[in-house]
Amino acid sequence: MILRVMTFNIQHCLDYVNRRIDYELFAKTIAESGADIVGLNEVHGQSETKGYDAQARILAEGAGYKYHYFAKAIDFNGRDPYGNAVLSKYPIISAETVMIPDPSPRRYHGYYETRCAAKLRIDTGDGELTVISVHFGLNRDEHENARDTVLSALEENRCVLMGDMNVTPASPILSQIRERMTDTADSLSEGRNTFPSNFPRKKIDYIFVSPDVKVKDARVPKLIVSDHRPVVADLELN
Repeated sequence: MILRVMTFNIQHCLDYVNRRIDYELFAKTIAESGADIVGLNEVHGQSETKGYDAQARILAEGAGYKYHYFAKAIDFNGRDPYGNAVLSKYPIISAETVMIPDPSPRRYHGYYETRCAAKLRIDTGDGELTVISVHFGLNRDEHENARDTVLSALEENRCVLMGDMNVTPASPILSQIRERMTDTADSLSEGRNTFPSNFPRKKIDYIFVSPDVKVKDARVPKLIVSDHRPVVADLELN
């Protein structure tokens, strides 16, 4: 079975060029990717605050996905949900929000934010697939906590880990993940960088797969929609 997956930091559907929220643009971009399963970062949930809409549901409906899950990491201002999401054309068997512990004490002076991962079991029609969509923090101690959380959440077989990890490929933070998973970007000869979208200077967005999943193709579409470019991979499930 060939399955297409995509990870995309959507910056709450903010059009990078026109600087306005544009659900139609992002739904169109997702639909045109042809992805069966999509992991999203920086997603708003529903609240009374303007702009805090149920973005996972809106994009799922607009892009033609029957199933979706929103994983809340934080409530901004105590009421505005924000986190990750997964859209799927296949039924979701189970879904959970795995919280990433905040560093205590904080070792740096940078911006800190509570993060999470969405972990789903999906029925592909040819067996189950575990999908984890995650967004790492910005500081080294946040990276370490996120890595440890991800390593505990991984499954040995039929597992996809994807998201904005806020580290570049040479980072030692990824070493233990690489010991257990394959970076789909290893099959790319060029065009690996994902941020910023208008002139990408670094790669911080990834799709990793367990050893039993074969990477048929991977690419970083040259799109200026969000501030990140998406990553797309075609996978063969054994």
